[in-house]
Amino acid sequence: MKISVWDTYVERKDGGTMHFDILVPKEIINEQIVFDYGKDYLKTKPFMTKELTAKECKLCHVEQASEETLLAIKKTGYAIIEIENCT
Repeated sequence: MKISVWDTYVERKDGGTMHFDILVPKEIINEQIVFDYGKDYLKTKPFMTKELTAKECKLCHVEQASEETLLAIKKTGYAIIEIENCT
């Protein structure tokens, strides 16, 4: 399966910036759906963040999904790769 990778940066209220990727099936082209997935992910964090909008989240590229990513997408509709300041 081909997936779209959305490069995302969200400011934390403690001053840091979270960097993570939102991975969705390539067929999802409605960016609001991607933003909603990102907001769902942010709700799982114990710290407060600022808004997630088109300014913070942009389509980066399309790639072949790994098995791990496929499992996550089948379970929730999306997958997250935490890159920086996500914990």
